[in-house]
Amino acid sequence: MDKFFSIVRGFGLKRGPQRWLGGVCGGIAAKLRVDVAYVRVAFLLFCLLPGPAAVFYILAWLILPDQKNRIALESFISQRSR
Repeated sequence: MDKFFSIVRGFGLKRGPQRWLGGVCGGIAAKLRVDVAYVRVAFLLFCLLPGPAAVFYILAWLILPDQKNRIALESFISQRSR
């Protein structure tokens, strides 16, 4: 599992400091160097289409590192294995 989280950290994509829900849109906007409003609008349009948009967002929140390079899923797994 450690290798998976190392790969995720290697993408250089982090959840953003501008957090509404989990900071996923802010992180994507920072990586793409666009205004976060554009990413949020794009995500809202994506949500209107039939598909797993909410699942995608929750998975991104669990897997993308935050500004301190912590991954929520990794922390959860390490606490459960103690």
